[in-house]
Parts: sequence; C-alpha cells; structure tokens
Amino acid sequence: MQDKIEILKGFLAEDPNDSFSRFALALELVKLEKFDEAIKAFRTIETNDEKYVATYYHLGKALESVRKKDEAVETYEKGIKIAEELKDHHSKAELQDALMNATMDF
Repeated sequence: MQDKIEILKGFLAEDPNDSFSRFALALELVKLEKFDEAIKAFRTIETNDEKYVATYYHLGKALESVRKKDEAVETYEKGIKIAEELKDHHSKAELQDALMNATMDF
C-alpha cells in the first residue's frame, strides 16, 4: 500500500491539480487510518475542484472517524447541493443517507 501512496504522490508532484490522483491518495490514507492526512487531501480537492462530488461522502466519513460530526454534517450538506446542481442522483442519495446516519441520535 505504501507503494501506491508513493506512486500517487509522484503523480501529484507532476500535476498538483490532478483531483483523481489526490482522491485516490486520500482513499489509501483512509485505509491506513491516517485520517488527518486524508482529510487534508480531501479538503484540497474541495477547494480546487469543488464539483468533484465523490469527495464529500468520503471527506464526511473521514471527519466522522475523527469525531468531527458537525463538520461531517456540513460536508454532506454541501455535497448534496453540488450533486443536485450536477443532477447526480446516485451521489445525492448516498450523501443523504450518510447525512441521515450522521444526524441520528443513538
């Protein structure tokens, strides 16, 4: 897995605006439970490529993993709005489900 991370970092060194490689890197970091690094990578995508809608679900889940529920909820809500703009019904449904689960009191 470390090799994948190094390869993805190499791609980003060549093109820092490559959202796909940054997203893949963030997912690899999540697998290693390096949530702070993953969140930073997801936030970079959110800033540089706001319409990269898959970011919001995974960013929200990473935020939940570090007990930042309020930020996760805000992230899901923002992602839902963007998915609506893009008419991406699948992503919208996933984000709505994540939002519902994040806001339920157990």
